[in-house]
Amino acid sequence: MGPVTLAIGGTKNSSMEQSDMSGPKVQKVSMGSKMCFASASMGEEKPFDFIQTLVDGIIAGGTAGVVVETVLYPIDTIKTRLQAARGGGKIVLKGLYSGLAGNLAGVLPASAAFLGVYEPTKQKLLRLLPENLSAVAHLTAGAAGGVAASLIRVPTEVVKQRMQTGQFTSAPDAVRLIVSKEGFKGLYAGYRSFLLRDLPFDAIQFCLYEQIRLGYKLAAKRELNDPENAVIGAFAGALTGAITTPLDVIKTRLMIQGSGNQYKGIVDCVQTIVREEGAPALLKGIGPRVLWIGIGGSIFFGVLESTKRFLSESREKRIESSEKKQA
Repeated sequence: MGPVTLAIGGTKNSSMEQSDMSGPKVQKVSMGSKMCFASASMGEEKPFDFIQTLVDGIIAGGTAGVVVETVLYPIDTIKTRLQAARGGGKIVLKGLYSGLAGNLAGVLPASAAFLGVYEPTKQKLLRLLPENLSAVAHLTAGAAGGVAASLIRVPTEVVKQRMQTGQFTSAPDAVRLIVSKEGFKGLYAGYRSFLLRDLPFDAIQFCLYEQIRLGYKLAAKRELNDPENAVIGAFAGALTGAITTPLDVIKTRLMIQGSGNQYKGIVDCVQTIVREEGAPALLKGIGPRVLWIGIGGSIFFGVLESTKRFLSESREKRIESSEKKQA
């Protein structure tokens, strides 16, 4: 990767560097006359290394995903039980780590799949789109990563949430019984509602994160440190989590209903919840969700940037070592 310049506004002269796997240094910062979205333009760039970007994304995404799930799983369990409870149902606080092992088995490949698609797609779009449309690149890459990860995320989420609500005691039993009673499609219960929640969530969260980072770097005229990345990640995660809570409630209800089929679909689910529990029920679990995703965003993006930087520095050291040997 060559040096990458970033711009804010609608002019071609406004520039600053774009964050990527190679962690380039800031060369020049200037302000344009129009303040719109942060945008990116590529400087003296080398050929796009798709494979290296893919590998780095998989490693960084998998590492960040596992760390977040392990640390914050109890908060996620409480959120799920709040959303699953009908009326004034009591929330049980036992077994807050129920289903963690099975969830981690899915989170690692799902997070890797997401970043493995997101990073190459983002970098490619930043090269193809006009420099003032970097937000479009981030939104599109986030949605693309979400679609790729959903094939793994949904079965993992179905098993996890049914264990969190006490329907099963182990992941293998959950998979076996779900398939025997509902067929293989039971593992993808609520798939459309999952996409309805996760595609806008992934697109908005990563776009917010990337755009705020670019604006911050423009103002600071330097690379951001890990605490700064973590704070930006927390803000982006918390805000996106709050906005998408109703979609998360719908997704949870459809995923845990099992073969009972209380809800016929997304629309029926919304109508039934509003009719039987009132509209505020669509915001159930918003507190734990915002807390969980806010802290999770802080950890995830902090670990993500640290891992990307570590991989880049390690690669540079290997290249330097190889060049010295050849000299």
